Amino acid sequence: MARERRSLFEWLTGSQGEADYSFDELEQGGASFAATPARGGRVPVHSPSAPMPLQEPEEEPAGELAVDVYQTPTHIVIKAMIAGVKPDDLDVSITRDMVTIRGKRERHTEGTAGDFFFQELYWGAFSRTIVLPQEVEIEEAEASEKHGLLIVRLPKLDKGRQAKLKVKSN
Repeated sequence: MARERRSLFEWLTGSQGEADYSFDELEQGGASFAATPARGGRVPVHSPSAPMPLQEPEEEPAGELAVDVYQTPTHIVIKAMIAGVKPDDLDVSITRDMVTIRGKRERHTEGTAGDFFFQELYWGAFSRTIVLPQEVEIEEAEASEKHGLLIVRLPKLDKGRQAKLKVKSN
């Protein structure tokens, strides 16, 4: 009984789908395209001897800001450590159901890379988008910074609140 050749995708994932190449063909450089079942298209496979196409240098991705998010009976509160960032260098954007905090921590060091024993602090751009569990009143939101701790207080939208309107006569 002849054993069927499995594709690289099948070999890696253990699936039993159809493919246009085999693992042996890839090792020998015989395959030039790989099937991409998830998208239904084809992408080129570059052999180690073929030069890779030039790519544009990418911007360094922004780091993700660590946050604490909790609620009180009347507010949603977001806290984040932003030590080393001036309040003017922060951008806090609020919608009724989402908050985005962006900023940049500038590097100020005297030493060079070879002078460090440890280099663990994050320097550069950071951002964080938080989807809120409840809608908030954006007009009444407050943000403050004290000792490197950013505190954003967002009053919850009271959907049950009712107001009486007086009917005017023209």
